[in-house]
Amino acid sequence: MWAAVTKTTLPPESRLHTYMRRGDFLDCYETDSPLPASEAAQIIAAFPGWAQRLVTLRNLITAPFGLREEGPKSADTIGFFPVEHRTGHEIIAGFDDRHLNFRICVRHDANKVRLATWVHPHNLGGRAYLRAILPFHILIVRNALARVAQTQTPKPLVT
Repeated sequence: MWAAVTKTTLPPESRLHTYMRRGDFLDCYETDSPLPASEAAQIIAAFPGWAQRLVTLRNLITAPFGLREEGPKSADTIGFFPVEHRTGHEIIAGFDDRHLNFRICVRHDANKVRLATWVHPHNLGGRAYLRAILPFHILIVRNALARVAQTQTPKPLVT
């Protein structure tokens, strides 16, 4: 199922690069897909049951440390991530928390959908958290893009 998902680099024109600072984490995966960024983002945000259970477990474990369970309220969201930037080909969403800042970027160009994640840890706790969740992050990202790859037909525009 994940053979169609590959690790790649985020194109240099992505706005997500403006967030980068020394020591930050950035990864990017891609799959072939004709879907626009907005449709791909909706598929990506629709976590399967096993990923939802991991998020619930994460929330239980991190609650004593005062970490957010979801992002700030916003009229424009991808799942529970507030959108900060949206164009026809790129969406950036995420928020800042006590231990780290993070953003996801869903980008469509050249018949590819890319999903990138940027993380800026604030302290040792943020770096430890990132290390602990990284294997789960990779599973969730690869699964999300595999689901995008399986949905090959964009929805018709309703006028």
